[in-house]
Amino acid sequence: MNNNYHELIKGRIYIGGADDAEEAAQNEQIDFVLDLRAESPNSDAEYTRIHSPIVDDAGDQDDSIKESIHRVVSAYNDGKNVYFHCQGGSNRTGTVAVGTLLELGKAKTLDEAVAMAKQSRPKINVKPEMMDSLRKLYPQA
Repeated sequence: MNNNYHELIKGRIYIGGADDAEEAAQNEQIDFVLDLRAESPNSDAEYTRIHSPIVDDAGDQDDSIKESIHRVVSAYNDGKNVYFHCQGGSNRTGTVAVGTLLELGKAKTLDEAVAMAKQSRPKINVKPEMMDSLRKLYPQA
């Protein structure tokens, strides 16, 4: 792929940064774009955008992370194509990618899910406070 965004689940779930949302939406027949930025401006985008904010560099984001993962997984289960992003596509995007892989049963452990997410998008770097939330949400992983 010569794009700046990446496939998390082949042909269905795509991840990247904010600047690549429009390109992904056009190229991949995306049903909706999930914007994870807390600071997200209102958008005049040509695609369906859902704001699902997660605050970067803050603790206690469990509910926000869980809600974002649920939106991605529900869309996937409904046969929809999804693109999700934060600003640069590494921390919040990585967090939701890891949770999505666990929720869909593509990975059994947090370490496995992180490795799979990084294989899809090498710049993923889930920060410690987000990993803490994932550990709380997926204690069995």
